[in-house]
Amino acid sequence: MHSSPPAALCPAAAEARTAFSEAYAHAVQPRPPQPYLRPKGGSGRSAPRLSLSYTLPGDIRSACVARAATAAALEVHGLDAYVWPVTYAVTELVSVTARMSPGRELYVSLRHRDDAVRLLVWDQHPHHTQPALADLCEARRRRALWLLAAVVEDWGGEWGTREEEQRRNGGKSWVFPPR
Repeated sequence: MHSSPPAALCPAAAEARTAFSEAYAHAVQPRPPQPYLRPKGGSGRSAPRLSLSYTLPGDIRSACVARAATAAALEVHGLDAYVWPVTYAVTELVSVTARMSPGRELYVSLRHRDDAVRLLVWDQHPHHTQPALADLCEARRRRALWLLAAVVEDWGGEWGTREEEQRRNGGKSWVFPPR
């Protein structure tokens, strides 16, 4: 466990510490919850499509919870071939987005439609009014995701990040593993 919280990637958030992160820093490492999911198979019908969304605290330790929930959902829906790449991707995205917006909630969405898996992580990172600061922040986010970029490229998948519209704070990061 860290004696102090890890540094924020965003230069503007580097000094910010929330009451949540201070309280959570001294907590015992929680065991990831076991999500309630429908079992494989069923009553002769086709397996339900995967549609999982959840919100996590903006703490790098949330990556462990995201990994466990994602792996369980993929396994229950018979998508075992996606377990390693998608759990790796969600771990990377959650840990980086938590460092971009420490103490602010993250939203994770995992979908399987038309034989394709889509992973999306949204954070509440505030917009920067200074263009130089916004560019530096985006460069730090992309640099922190360099290993994810290399792995997704090696799989033949797609990934990216995008800042939300000006009227809403936040950014989206996504991964589409190959079929």
